[in-house]
Amino acid sequence: MAKTTRPRRGSLAYSPRTRAKSQVPKYKSWQEREGTPGLQAFAGYKVGMTHVIMVDDHKSSPTEGKDIVVPVTVIEVPAMKVAAIRAYAKDTYGLRPFTEAWSADADPALSRRITLPKNPETAEGIAAIETGITKGIVDDLFAIVHTVPGIVSGIPKKVPELMEVRIGGGSIPERFAFAKDLLGKEVEVGTIIQPGAYADITAITKGKGTQGPIKRWGVKLRKRKHSRGGKERHIGTLGPWHPHHIRWQIPQLGQMGYQQRTEFNKRILKIGTNSDEINPSGGFLHYGQVRNTFIIVKGSIPGPTKRLIRIRPAVRIGEHRIRIPAISYVSIESKQGA
Repeated sequence: MAKTTRPRRGSLAYSPRTRAKSQVPKYKSWQEREGTPGLQAFAGYKVGMTHVIMVDDHKSSPTEGKDIVVPVTVIEVPAMKVAAIRAYAKDTYGLRPFTEAWSADADPALSRRITLPKNPETAEGIAAIETGITKGIVDDLFAIVHTVPGIVSGIPKKVPELMEVRIGGGSIPERFAFAKDLLGKEVEVGTIIQPGAYADITAITKGKGTQGPIKRWGVKLRKRKHSRGGKERHIGTLGPWHPHHIRWQIPQLGQMGYQQRTEFNKRILKIGTNSDEINPSGGFLHYGQVRNTFIIVKGSIPGPTKRLIRIRPAVRIGEHRIRIPAISYVSIESKQGA
């Protein structure tokens, strides 16, 4: 008799599925930027979804050259501020912080997040980084940037999110000259990514609390004959007798959601400043009106409405071509169900 097999339910690649430590996602890898120096990531807030009508410009697509309806996600991306420059040195254990230089005119709202230095000693910090670059100690440079949620009407908070963004492109001295000019100033999303380009979208997913193995891992319900006593949502076995312990591969109940996830190669369809182009009648559900710069991303992205979203140029772009999308219509119909 043939042996029946099936694919395993639920990927083990994300185990252990624990809650994220912070709602601010972290990047551990960065693409090598070519050309002039620049920042390599940005952040915004998830607004919601709508749809657009655009020309299908995918080569060999059955609808190539025709108008198609595409579901899209709107992200509000107001300007971010550069609070400091951080230099890293490499030792036996990898990169470690070498020194940093903080801006003398930091945004007062940042004091809601951290204790700002009374005397930032900006000149001394810049001199220390220059000395490290001259001696060949500095191996990489990062900018410490923060959001300004106080100007976003859809976000009910004023405490900024603080994060590191790598400065790529050019040599280390060129990057440092770029960082010095940027210290204490605002950065717009248009300087980092352009319409038609591909980006990686990272966020903390929607939290679903403690869930059983059926919902968490997608295992099958037990048959009526094998599930007497209301145990149809239990797994059939906890594993073999030997090894005499429950292995981590066994699907069990536990935390579901509220974990960092990255979706690669999401296409940026539009970057705009006129919010009237996208604000639906009555505003977006659970968010309201967009009042700052926004971007439109093809498809869905992780996280609930109002969640912080981080965006970086795609690191696995492969054969994707950058094409300027031809959008003829953006839906601004009411999302209120009326």
